[in-house]
Amino acid sequence: MGPHPAVAAIRLAVRRVLHDVLNDITPPTTATTVVGAAPHEPPPPLVLVACSGGADSMALASALAFEAPKLGIRAGGVTVDHGLQEGSDARAAEVVNRLAALRLDPVEAVAVSVGRDGGPEAAARDARYAALDAAAERHGAAAVLLGHTRDDQAETVLLGLARGSGIRSLSGMAAVTGAGRYRRPFLQLDRQTARKACMVQSLPVWDDPHNTDPAYTRSRLRHDGLPALEKALGKGVVEALARTAQLSRDDADALDDWAAEADASVRDESGQLECAKLYALPPAVRRRVLRRAAIAAGSPPGSLFARHIEELDRLITGWRGQGVINLPGRVEAQRQGGRLVIRQG
Repeated sequence: MGPHPAVAAIRLAVRRVLHDVLNDITPPTTATTVVGAAPHEPPPPLVLVACSGGADSMALASALAFEAPKLGIRAGGVTVDHGLQEGSDARAAEVVNRLAALRLDPVEAVAVSVGRDGGPEAAARDARYAALDAAAERHGAAAVLLGHTRDDQAETVLLGLARGSGIRSLSGMAAVTGAGRYRRPFLQLDRQTARKACMVQSLPVWDDPHNTDPAYTRSRLRHDGLPALEKALGKGVVEALARTAQLSRDDADALDDWAAEADASVRDESGQLECAKLYALPPAVRRRVLRRAAIAAGSPPGSLFARHIEELDRLITGWRGQGVINLPGRVEAQRQGGRLVIRQG
């Protein structure tokens, strides 16, 4: 008799991602062999799981622990202590023990200091990814697995829709990010499957009280917004939003590639953007070129919103002698002699 369907589903998802990791690893170049010396074998690759102790990441950790040895991959785990709740250090230590009980190695807890930039959720996310990046570098990990599910994807799409920041926000989370470092095996699985897998394997899980705290936007969306949508529109909203994310990502990727190719064609010999050539581009491509230019000048991508790009675009399509436009990161943009100049103020 095989494993429970929920366990089988999470293991299959992880197995596919581990195969992708192995395929993406560049084979080492053949070193010069010393006569009489044993051939040098590179160490097996290491894959880490980012684990909060919740159902999604514990299910992911258990599947990684089961699948990795069969593929000759070392499996380890990292939990991040954000220090936002009393006793968070004890919780992190408990998660480390649970990961070690799954025979993951190395395992560690990393404490971070959460700032305030962008709000509490964004600041915690930035601190978490910085810690995971450092852990991956420290251990030489080939990849870090994240437990985001289809439900998380649906929530991300709705949050992007509420911000009104364009098709890229509607594309949600990619399965692979961070130049291949971060992998999300569960984007096609729902949250209930992960929780069921933990239950049938008797894996203890920790439910973060922040996930039910109405002070957080995602929490309100999860417990009030999505249920209201399903009540009004019927079941299948989460699946439809996840499909929307994939379709939007395909379109956004194509437009980004077009903008990257168009960028060089709208600059003069000195590299300045020419307004007439920008005007001739389709709006979706032109705005992407403008965004690229603003980021290159020093605007933080996370602080550069649709309204900033719209103001930039008006310098091209609605020129009425406007003055300097201030962008995040102390970047300034202005139109000068038919050129769009974007630079540090």
